[in-house]
Amino acid sequence: MIIFELKQYQGMNNYISTVEKRFIKYAEIDTTADPNSTSFPSSEIQKNLGEELVKELKEIGLEDAEMDEWGYVFATIPNNTGNDKLPTICFCSHMDTAPDCSGTNVKPIVHRNYDGSPITLPDDTSQVITTKQHTYLAQKIGDDLITASGLTLLGADDKAGIAIIMDLANHLISNPEVPHPTIRILFTPDEEIGRGVDHLDMEKLNADFGYTLDGGVLGSLEDESFSADAVNITISGVTAHPGYAKGSMINSMKVASEFIDSLPKESWSPETTEKREGFVHPTSINGGMEETTISFIIRDHETSKLSEFETRLKELLIKVVDKYEGVNYTFDLVEQYRNMKEVLKTVPFVSDYAIQAMENCGVTPLPKIIRGGTDGSRLSFMGLPCPNIFTGEMAIHSRHEYVSIQDMEKATKTLIELVQIWSKHQ
Repeated sequence: MIIFELKQYQGMNNYISTVEKRFIKYAEIDTTADPNSTSFPSSEIQKNLGEELVKELKEIGLEDAEMDEWGYVFATIPNNTGNDKLPTICFCSHMDTAPDCSGTNVKPIVHRNYDGSPITLPDDTSQVITTKQHTYLAQKIGDDLITASGLTLLGADDKAGIAIIMDLANHLISNPEVPHPTIRILFTPDEEIGRGVDHLDMEKLNADFGYTLDGGVLGSLEDESFSADAVNITISGVTAHPGYAKGSMINSMKVASEFIDSLPKESWSPETTEKREGFVHPTSINGGMEETTISFIIRDHETSKLSEFETRLKELLIKVVDKYEGVNYTFDLVEQYRNMKEVLKTVPFVSDYAIQAMENCGVTPLPKIIRGGTDGSRLSFMGLPCPNIFTGEMAIHSRHEYVSIQDMEKATKTLIELVQIWSKHQ
């Protein structure tokens, strides 16, 4: 690890937070991704937030702010150091919210000076957020929290990240004495459905190193993700009129059910694994008597283990299908993303600088692995080494989602420190 002198750089005393106001505005804009759509972005409503962000970036003073045809938002904060040899740094967050829970008509509620008691959400009083169920919440006593109203998710994943980056831009333009290299801002669509950088023009982005703002607990820094594949299996049965089907019909749904039931019960699944353990997870099943399709996601921190999982999955499928004469299958494998650590271990200073920035702000760094992926996973393999920094977003993809305003502010302060560290290194 590279060691720096522990100090706070200039400009922090002038910090005036705008994250609360910005976040609430963004949370109210529906940006739910649609996994069943073939368009990009998957839902046009994501561009509504993109248009708002371009407007605000121009109001801050970033005149080159734009949204391209695919819904990506770009903007530049120019280098103010006089040193044109400094690298260009990108800060990235995604605009879409997960389709797991409704993101329509989100009503953010601010809970000032949280006292540790259960939070009952007013639009559905059966939704109660407690420290027993959400242990991190116990660390937020005294903070100002934002939740939704009980009928929707909040959208802190990842509108907290967007608000933090916008807060950073506002601070740097308002305080031109704070030194920093060229900064590229990037907001992406469709991260939640794994398509976030499918159409990203890396030449247009034109950055050397990056950070996604899409992490959880205060101080978390994630530079190791899952490697990920998807598998789509289609089972074709034998059709017959149900009134005259004896001895001839083989219902594809029943074969598919038998196959799913053959999967290991005590291992291999999300509900039976943790830490660095990988899993094989059926995410959807659709079909009828003639044909049934099952979608899987396959995850592990060791890329080589993906093929082991896939081979075993196919063996289990064949074992079931071979029982039934006339039943056929297809097994389609799609690579999704790879463990960002494979790239980031070659440039350890990218993570080291973020750790130092947190320490400068009095935030205890918490290096973590991600049991999932971010846009940073794919960006790292597209030439932009890109670890993930905390935002405070918690209980994501659920009606219990919440975020601490103070966590968001500390993330902004971390970025203010981070850009000044980068201004010293080329």
